[in-house]
Amino acid sequence: MMKDYDLAILVVAAGRGSRAGEGLPKQYRPLAGRPLLAHTLSALLDVASDARILTVIHPDDHDLYENCLASLDKERADRIMLPVHGGATRQDSVRAGLEALAGEKAPPHIVLIQDGARPFPNEGLIARARAAALDHGAAVPALLVIDTIKEVNESGRIVATPARAALRAVQTPQAFRFDLILAAHRKAAEANENGLTDDAAIAEWAGHAVHVFEGEIDNMKVTSAEDLAVAERRFLKDLPDVRIGQGYDVHAFGPGDHVWLGGLKIPHDHALVGHSDADVLAHAITDALLGAIGDGDIGSHFPPSDPKWKGAASEIFLAAAAEAVRARGGMIAHIDATIVCERPKIGPHRDAIRESIAKIVGISLDRVAIKATTSERLGFTGREEGMASMALATVRLPL
Repeated sequence: MMKDYDLAILVVAAGRGSRAGEGLPKQYRPLAGRPLLAHTLSALLDVASDARILTVIHPDDHDLYENCLASLDKERADRIMLPVHGGATRQDSVRAGLEALAGEKAPPHIVLIQDGARPFPNEGLIARARAAALDHGAAVPALLVIDTIKEVNESGRIVATPARAALRAVQTPQAFRFDLILAAHRKAAEANENGLTDDAAIAEWAGHAVHVFEGEIDNMKVTSAEDLAVAERRFLKDLPDVRIGQGYDVHAFGPGDHVWLGGLKIPHDHALVGHSDADVLAHAITDALLGAIGDGDIGSHFPPSDPKWKGAASEIFLAAAAEAVRARGGMIAHIDATIVCERPKIGPHRDAIRESIAKIVGISLDRVAIKATTSERLGFTGREEGMASMALATVRLPL
């Protein structure tokens, strides 16, 4: 029987994804409520429960990667190894990941090399990849080519029609005996052989026979903006149960020089009073999320009678509510909240508050709306005795 350390999955996510258009690197683009890479990692955690997973990222992407992990539930994210930095090319990035695994106390016996932009691996594919690596040492998933392929010259003239029966469209994860592919990458680097387009080509160049095993038609790679839209529709189709929860919270003013709103410290001539940090906005959103999944309220999960929550940062409560949604296999589709107060003025801080909430719950900024209003000097908020907040949370769950 294979031990846990016998299988590693190397997820390559250091590229810039320029073919997906302007904006974030494609692996961090929002897709059904969380980054594309988060979907890939989540799927791998599901279908390869005995594997260790190592991600190779761009040196500039640490914050983006941390946000990506924040969109996974914590227990699952803890199964992912600390990332390593990639290089100038995909070949450099894969080699960096392989060297990191080689430096482990117990290097793996089998390694699967997976594109970060392929978010639909399944158990059958992973099982076939592992078996093929054990049987052959080097193997790749592939599909029969169903369209006629033409080779053309620089002027666009057809110069050849390859026999379709001998062609295959190759996918990832590509599967290897670890020592074989590590040695092949090192040999290619020493020879300054940089033009090899995938890991199978590197193994071939190093003199190894590479076999194919059955791929998956649904194992698409997200390359363009159109691909992102197609992939998002697939994810949303699996989350048909749309629910809305509401939350409301109030806190009185007391002595102090700031208030906490959505996990952000806002200067003010008073503080809000409560058992925790009295973040009225975070509390309302927490209750809205819990309400949407029918899981009690903030007081039932974090009772004010418990001294451990005295002075606690309310972002803990908000993050826990978001994790509860993900634990149900769901996604947070949208958060819409309103703050009611005369002062402090919320407008100058609105975008920073939105960014804070988006980061805490692990969703994209465009899925968070924050509004503010006064009560026209009426009631306790009008008399500046305290603040109130109302929130709606829309979540999508599987049936």
